Amino acid sequence: MENFEILRPVGRLEQYSTSRHQVGFYLNVAMSATYVLPDTFVLPIKDYVYQACEAAIAQHPSLSAIVADDHTQDPYFVRLPRINLDQVVSFRDRKPGLLGIEANGEPAPDLDLQTLLATQHNTPFKTPSAFWRLGILLDTENERQFTAAFVYHQAIGDGISGKAFHHTFLQALGTIDSSEQTKAIIVPPSIPLLPNVELMHSQSLSFPYLAKKMFHAKVFSRHPSGLWTGSKILGPSQTRLRLVPFSKLLMATAKARCRMEDTTITALLQVIVARSIFAHIPAHFTRLVCSGTVSCRRWLPAINDEAMGVWFQDYEESYCRAAVWPSDDSFPWAETKRSRKTIQSVLNMKGRNASSSLLQFVDDYQHELCLSRIGKERDRSFEVSNVGEMVPQTDPQMPSIDGLVFSQCASVMGSAIEVSVATGCDGCMVLAISWQQGVVEAGLINETVESIKQDMYSLEDV
Repeated sequence: MENFEILRPVGRLEQYSTSRHQVGFYLNVAMSATYVLPDTFVLPIKDYVYQACEAAIAQHPSLSAIVADDHTQDPYFVRLPRINLDQVVSFRDRKPGLLGIEANGEPAPDLDLQTLLATQHNTPFKTPSAFWRLGILLDTENERQFTAAFVYHQAIGDGISGKAFHHTFLQALGTIDSSEQTKAIIVPPSIPLLPNVELMHSQSLSFPYLAKKMFHAKVFSRHPSGLWTGSKILGPSQTRLRLVPFSKLLMATAKARCRMEDTTITALLQVIVARSIFAHIPAHFTRLVCSGTVSCRRWLPAINDEAMGVWFQDYEESYCRAAVWPSDDSFPWAETKRSRKTIQSVLNMKGRNASSSLLQFVDDYQHELCLSRIGKERDRSFEVSNVGEMVPQTDPQMPSIDGLVFSQCASVMGSAIEVSVATGCDGCMVLAISWQQGVVEAGLINETVESIKQDMYSLEDV
């Protein structure tokens, strides 16, 4: 990589991802979208995919960026001189008849995509190859439809970046010239990477916040009594994955009920997941800690949802068994309102007192954040990350996106259970539930999923 163009140093939040990947603690994220082409699009799917990839590479410099010296404390981005699409794009046929509807009218999980993602989330990136891959599932029963799973290193993009990629990809599909020659070798343009979050935000920390964090880190770090977080932190990482879809009709009901109760879908999901875990773990566990994420783009200059980069922060919310399972067995809407207020309070801070700002005090990312934690208790029970909805394409003469799935690999030192959420242009919401083999038993995941579905379906009975 000596002759590669040097772009810029890796930012602190980006380095959090490069270090986790380098030691095998967190490998990638994915955004998958199902595309429908009009009948007038007669070229082979491969031609459309390759030309749309070329357009995306031209627009997003992060797609041609990889990391050099990620084993050190001073990694930096370099640009690939060329990208061979034959190496980063793969095609496979779906198994006929797997997509369908459950007996209750809800959509069945996409098992082809689930299998593809489970494999991809266990596959790291290796320099000097690109830090992204595109897996294409071809529908043998509908040759004008395909699913594209965009899998990428979190150092080049956060969850919203996956939506940005697919937005660019969709726009490119609609402007492809059928007379243009399809290329496999793409030479990226020399455009600068967008700045990291530390260059655009002061990331101020108040003294009370900093003092509290230092006290818990240096003085009082005992695992709280009654807190369930799965097994202790262990390696190596082996991701397991389940996709859980919900219909457009059910989601319309859920949104209406959330508006009535002055809450949000994200807050609702946090409470439902907490309830579902509590229902299947021993009674002496009385507390769960949820990790959530919010996008920082809304308070950063010149960064919108069409850009690819790493601009997010996390927050925490705690749940008590008695609060989410009240004695009268009613649904705890008060907990969803409390959760919504927590999320809003984080947004109101506009990046101040963010836990990611504490990365400035880390000297050795690989050791302090990752390797030193093996064998210790984790501090979070589950994660809910919701990237929101994809805006529909309304022109029937143009390509469109139906389903959307956001998923993550398991995090070795992160939450025991990760719930990644996205809603497609078809109005269906999909939960991608991932966990590390050996940290959570598959039986607990299955029971938790059934309880989540039960709570979601019960919204229709109100």
